[in-house]
Amino acid sequence: MKVKIKKEGKKETFNLIDSWSDVTLEKWADLVALHEGTKSEEAFETITTMSDIPRQLVAQLALSDVVGIMSKISELQEQADTTLKNLIEIDGVEYGFHPDLSDITLGEFADLETMIKQGIEDNLPEIMSVLYRPITEKKGEHYSIQAYDGAIRLRAEEMKKMKAGDVQGALVFFWHFVKKLLIVMPSYLMDQTEAIVKTMQTKTSQTSGLGLV
Repeated sequence: MKVKIKKEGKKETFNLIDSWSDVTLEKWADLVALHEGTKSEEAFETITTMSDIPRQLVAQLALSDVVGIMSKISELQEQADTTLKNLIEIDGVEYGFHPDLSDITLGEFADLETMIKQGIEDNLPEIMSVLYRPITEKKGEHYSIQAYDGAIRLRAEEMKKMKAGDVQGALVFFWHFVKKLLIVMPSYLMDQTEAIVKTMQTKTSQTSGLGLV
């Protein structure tokens, strides 16, 4: 997407992202973290991240230009497809979302619980590396994924290249799963799990809009 900005009486053309699918998990996590700062800081970093406008020029933009660019970015995010993608591909490797969360192991859930409590925005690659793992076998719509052994550091680096919309879809799906889990969870785990749901609900609502406008 092209944006025209008036500078010293002349209009210059710069590139803005064409769709939300151009945004990676890594970029999105950086934007989510901007909620801690001021609106002006959020706007500055968002425009810098989502366009090729030089940082020096971004600081000199008229507020009317800032509002226009931020509105376009917000519109692209609203149009994004954030449904759960069971299969994704990163650098030629196919990954599958956990085929059956009802069979999730205690080890997997414990790691996810820890990451969520530490802060979803700080652990998005790690969370995705638990939910998505390399496919070991596939037939039609059915597939199996690599067994979980807790070794996620390298895979987390790959997950930074995930599309932001795919991350959002996975988070929402997992949140609904945890919410349903409360109904059948043993009472001694209820409090901890309920805390996770509340955290997931808060973070998902924050990250689904980013507060861009």
